[in-house]
Amino acid sequence: MALLTDNFGRQITYLRLAVTDRCNLRCQYCMPARGIDIVDRKELLTYKEMYRITRVLSELGVNKIRLTGGEPFVRKNFVDFLEMLSFNDKLDEINITTNGALISKHIATLEKLKINTVNLSIDSLSKEKFAEITRRDVFDEVYKTLELLEKSSLTLKLNIVVQSGINTDEIIDFVNFTKNRDIAVRFIEEMPFNGVGQRKTTTVWDYTKILDLIQSNYSEIKPLSSEKSSTSRNFKVAGYRGSFGIIPAFTRTICGDCNRIRITATGLFKNCLFDEGVFNIRDFIRKGASDDDLKKLFLSIVKEKPENGFVAEANRKKNNNISESMSTIGG
Repeated sequence: MALLTDNFGRQITYLRLAVTDRCNLRCQYCMPARGIDIVDRKELLTYKEMYRITRVLSELGVNKIRLTGGEPFVRKNFVDFLEMLSFNDKLDEINITTNGALISKHIATLEKLKINTVNLSIDSLSKEKFAEITRRDVFDEVYKTLELLEKSSLTLKLNIVVQSGINTDEIIDFVNFTKNRDIAVRFIEEMPFNGVGQRKTTTVWDYTKILDLIQSNYSEIKPLSSEKSSTSRNFKVAGYRGSFGIIPAFTRTICGDCNRIRITATGLFKNCLFDEGVFNIRDFIRKGASDDDLKKLFLSIVKEKPENGFVAEANRKKNNNISESMSTIGG
């Protein structure tokens, strides 16, 4: 069987698939307060098209998929799509990234399906600050979801985008959150994908600064072993039940072992978060492409995967000033 391998010898085994560009929150680091210009629904990939794409990719060695948005649970019948995916026996993992405001009633169903991990975005443990960041008053529902997920059989990870001058004072609070909870907290460097270009910050909270702060507050921090292609560098405070990790998303020190590709809700194939997209799969399918055509295409365009995110950003032609929303790209 042919496998997806780029020109740097990296085998692609992980797909991030956005099921919608719509979201029920308006997080400051993701989009303007007015929202973004969403596409017409007929421009979105259908669930049937998404299933076909994932099946073809899984036959080329992709065995892990993460479903994102926008907010995936905003899209009608998303849980039915999860059930469709669960029949793909070539997928070892089906994971979801969500803001948690809409999923509490679906958790029992997720447990019955082949869902492995839920990444819950929660950038503050303060109801007031959460509302400031998200521009929506849904903290109570999100926290309820957190507690239900913690009690479930699903693996729970908390995603925190570290924003200078906004929630950096809660970094230690989040680490302490792992003391008696079997969860992984992951701090993510803020990126420029907020729909208007990078927000000006007075202090750059990168991987090193975040880790230095945490290490200065605890007597013993233990590094944890992770998969070679892991996006996070993971640690545990000695004696704590859970763990924490830091994702150097903007400083991009994790690119060397990247095994990921992205497909947006409109079918745009991206070899890298920072590229501008290399091919529209939706249009290719709707023009009558066969599964063999898709396989040949995927094997070919993966060869264009850049060595790292800096190269991808430098190669952008249409828009050198990054201003997309993560809701459009797929968070």
